[in-house]
Amino acid sequence: MKNLKIAFLFVFNFSVSFVIAQHTDMINSNRPGQSMSAFSVGKTVFQMETGIYGFKEDHDAARYNSNGMGLDLDFRYGLYFEQLEVIINSKYQYDKYYSNLVDETRSGFRSLVVGAKYLLYDPFKNYEEKPNIYSWKANHRFKWRQFIPAVSVYAGANIGVVNEDYAYPNEPTVSPKVMIIAQNHFGTSWVLVTNIYYDKFTTDYSSLAYILTLTRGFNEKWSGFIENQGISGDYYSDSILRGGAAYLLQSNLQIDASISTNFKDTPSILYGGVGISWRFDEKYQPIKVEIGEGEEKRAGSKKKKDKQKKEAKKRVDEVEG
Repeated sequence: MKNLKIAFLFVFNFSVSFVIAQHTDMINSNRPGQSMSAFSVGKTVFQMETGIYGFKEDHDAARYNSNGMGLDLDFRYGLYFEQLEVIINSKYQYDKYYSNLVDETRSGFRSLVVGAKYLLYDPFKNYEEKPNIYSWKANHRFKWRQFIPAVSVYAGANIGVVNEDYAYPNEPTVSPKVMIIAQNHFGTSWVLVTNIYYDKFTTDYSSLAYILTLTRGFNEKWSGFIENQGISGDYYSDSILRGGAAYLLQSNLQIDASISTNFKDTPSILYGGVGISWRFDEKYQPIKVEIGEGEEKRAGSKKKKDKQKKEAKKRVDEVEG
């Protein structure tokens, strides 16, 4: 019974403390997949995600092929609120393009998108799950709450610095992109991210697309993912499958590798790449609150916290008696 008493006090002590923040103890990167997570990096936190890739593309109908390499470079910054993040996504590419009439080397920006993401709903904010110290089964049972996702919205703009060899004919200099993001956590190991976005919808090259990413954490260092992206548009449609893994070198440093392909020949594509994500969070200060009897209280109220501990101890003593 003494061990039970100690366990109860330990669990109670940690259950009344709850951190409302987007920032996590370990870096949370969008790489190596192409989807965007619902949560931001945290206020004043700067994160860089970059990688190099090689690719091969063949189009049977148009009778062209290209191969080369490129650089993905993304910047993320938490601005004003915990829920708000500004994002710059860029892709620079170098390749060789060959067709019956053209044989050339190309290089330049393939894309540049500037936008912002805001978390609308977090199902675990202000939610306190009370552990059952008498039942391991009760603490590990299936929870329907896992099907309630965190939800964010994103709005951005495609910036026309793209090399004309990679741009659509007469494509506008600026075009919009909007997205809705959902993120589910199943237990402690599985995460499902859903992106649904509408891109360049004010132009003749609009597309409606989705990305589904399922990630599995194997341990504190290793994780793997599988991803499907579907694109539907008058000018371009495709279905792409990706897979890969990431390894945590340090709490703020991650490396990754991935491969992707599609299932058609107009064109057929094959990509492979490696990358790194780095986070700078020295200026970050977490926002803490205490939750007790259904109310939120600012951290630092020592007297109230001591009172809660005494009441918990009293209940345990009654159980022992």
